Amino acid sequence: MIITRSPLRISIAGGGTDLPSYANKYGGFWISASINKYVYVTITRPFEEGIYLKYSKLEKVKKINKIENLLIKESLRIMNFNTPQIEITTLADVPAGTGLGSSSSFLTALLKALYVYRKKSIDAEELAKLACDIEMNKLNAPIGVQDQYIAAYGGIRCFEYFVKDVDTYPLEISYETLMDLEDNLLLFFTGFSRSANSVLKEQDDKSKQLDLEMISNLNAIKDMAYVTKAYLEKGMVKNFAEVMNVHWNRKKERSTKMSNPKIDEWYEYALSNGALGGKLVGAGGGGFLLFYANDKNKLREAMIKCGLEEVRFQFDFEGTKCIL
Repeated sequence: MIITRSPLRISIAGGGTDLPSYANKYGGFWISASINKYVYVTITRPFEEGIYLKYSKLEKVKKINKIENLLIKESLRIMNFNTPQIEITTLADVPAGTGLGSSSSFLTALLKALYVYRKKSIDAEELAKLACDIEMNKLNAPIGVQDQYIAAYGGIRCFEYFVKDVDTYPLEISYETLMDLEDNLLLFFTGFSRSANSVLKEQDDKSKQLDLEMISNLNAIKDMAYVTKAYLEKGMVKNFAEVMNVHWNRKKERSTKMSNPKIDEWYEYALSNGALGGKLVGAGGGGFLLFYANDKNKLREAMIKCGLEEVRFQFDFEGTKCIL
């Protein structure tokens, strides 16, 4: 049996500038962090020929082209499993569609497992590029490269992207700032799940059309990511929290699908009850609210009163790996 795991992520700043429709013309910059919530993939060889899949659905097929799960289908196809005899199972700490990059985490874990199964090695950069190729080129998903890269590398990292070239390096923060972020960044599930593709497609289409409002918005988001980098590297966490608020308000301008009245109500209530700053993680429309707390106990009590469940986390610094 082979078991791999890949971390989920929270976007710290600059999300949205990782889509090629924007980054290839203007350059993207974002900061992302992997957390210790994971997607797991196991691979075994069954006694009988065929492809046995266990995820949110069960599949049993003889040929790759009969597979319904497109990520698994393309991964097996790209690895040339011509006479498959394989069983693939996936589990996750957090449900899909909640803004933590679960699809890309699943894909990087799957690809890592398939490479180990074939007794091949693959480093983080190769893994991220392969996952991007499958999602963006083979499946034509209107997404960016943020999730695949942070899942593969792990840690809290900066990314610069221009004309298909992604450069990444760790965010240079002190140990004290790291502990401060782990102590005071709180994550709450809104109860809304959604597909990111509809929100991202709207942004992607407008960027391709050189929509001036969209380009101006993403330019501002990118500038705030550089400001965030400077604040965090200087240990100015309260300034970082204030930028989170500005970031969220600018992000909502990109689409009417980005938020809803209930999320806005919870957000404002949090700011009145212990949160200094916050935003909705991911493409928008649902998932998790992330806050930096000035009074975390007061904030937790307020969010419990609203019926929101907290998911406590620490940062992951290992990325996608084989654990068995």
